Amino acid sequence: MQPQPDSDKWFAVKVRTRNESTVHTILQSKNFESLLPVYTERRRYSDRVKQIDVPLYPGYVFCRFDPAQRLPILTTPKVEYIVANGKTPQPVEDKEMEAIQRLIEAGIDARPVPYLREGQRVVIEEGSLAGVEGLFVTSKGGDRVVLSVELLQRSVAVQVDRLAVRPVSN
Repeated sequence: MQPQPDSDKWFAVKVRTRNESTVHTILQSKNFESLLPVYTERRRYSDRVKQIDVPLYPGYVFCRFDPAQRLPILTTPKVEYIVANGKTPQPVEDKEMEAIQRLIEAGIDARPVPYLREGQRVVIEEGSLAGVEGLFVTSKGGDRVVLSVELLQRSVAVQVDRLAVRPVSN
């Protein structure tokens, strides 16, 4: 299989938050192939509960286009920029886009989770350990947060739900 030319690549387009659906529709009306993965969330209001579609990647829409012809994308209302390396638009990896498309086609319920790297400092947000900071690690048994006592040079690892932790901001 030959590598695809850039014109067949998918790019991530940064849009104003809560304008993903509008940009997706406009890009499609401009005859661009656009993808907006969503999931359904129940929101409670004072008088009712409503199900709404929420973007899996808030603030982003995926679009397939030739990067040399990106002006129609950039001039679309509510578009901020195309994710790039310097001034060169950076395509999303084919296997990552294929995984997203297969997820949508399968109709599997997916939810966004914080992007965490092994060894990253995190804070636990839920449960009896809420507010405790540690290092994020993964193992065969699941995700864990390592709590250390520097003076003793000892650590313990507690199993956590990935949704219950968030990265510590610098």
